[in-house]
Amino acid sequence: MAATTWAHDALHHEALVRLFDNADVVLLDFDGPVCDLFRRGSTAHVAEEIKDMARRHWGFLDQAVQSCHDSHGILPLLGDMADKHDAQGSLSRRPLELAHSMVTRFERGAVKRARPTPHAEALLKRLAALGKPVAIVSNNAEGPVNQYLERRKLGPYVDVVCGRDPVEPRLMKPAPDLLFRALELLRRHEPHKALMIGDQPTDLLAAKTAGTPFLGCPRDQRRAEEMERLDADCVVRSLKPVVLAVQELTSSPRLPV
Repeated sequence: MAATTWAHDALHHEALVRLFDNADVVLLDFDGPVCDLFRRGSTAHVAEEIKDMARRHWGFLDQAVQSCHDSHGILPLLGDMADKHDAQGSLSRRPLELAHSMVTRFERGAVKRARPTPHAEALLKRLAALGKPVAIVSNNAEGPVNQYLERRKLGPYVDVVCGRDPVEPRLMKPAPDLLFRALELLRRHEPHKALMIGDQPTDLLAAKTAGTPFLGCPRDQRRAEEMERLDADCVVRSLKPVVLAVQELTSSPRLPV
């Protein structure tokens, strides 16, 4: 199904109804579709702390690591560097564990200030009313995700949380592993009968690799256009039309959107 135009959410209604009607389970990214975790701020300072730590352990950094200024993007690069030099036995993998812990600590602080994405909580409640199991599949660590769900009293509406692997950061999206792990925990084995909702092209790439339909809810026009180029099934600028589409599929009393 080709994505329709970003500027006309009303035109998405029938496509959204079909997507949710065909989905046995819904997979949700966390930062973006559920909340604004970092409030659109930079995580470069965390990346710099990680580089300082890795340099102390390893004595040097590959250029790819040195050039990275994103707290999550640096994690798989550290894995690549460790593997690259592993043949000589010159690098320990301890910095990978420490980097994961440093990012997790930052995430734990961020969830205390995170703002709910408009209409996200209504969507979770609508999906529960419809009987659609929900899994959160996130490049964030599981602990902070669960911390946020508990704070917002959303735990009853989320069946499974699959977060970043603390040992192997290269299993983060755009790799499909988080999606496969969530489906396994939900005891569902047909990726094409799930629906992935995300705000990043990495979410879309993970879904495409897994064979899962994808609904994009990006934060800006540039990402929306990129998702359309990558053939997302649907792209919307707000979760409100998503909630309205799910409401159409259930006969239970309407909740505020």
